[in-house]
Amino acid sequence: MLKLKRVLTCLAMLLFLGQLSACATVKGMGEDIETAGEKVQEAADN
Repeated sequence: MLKLKRVLTCLAMLLFLGQLSACATVKGMGEDIETAGEKVQEAADN
């Protein structure tokens, strides 16, 4: 029973860490899209 609890705790920690890294990835992707949009606007203005 203790081993099962330890395995589930480790799995929960891994899932939590995966969610944290996913947030950073989505934030970075949003910044990239924003930068690309700004470049398109600059090109349209010229």
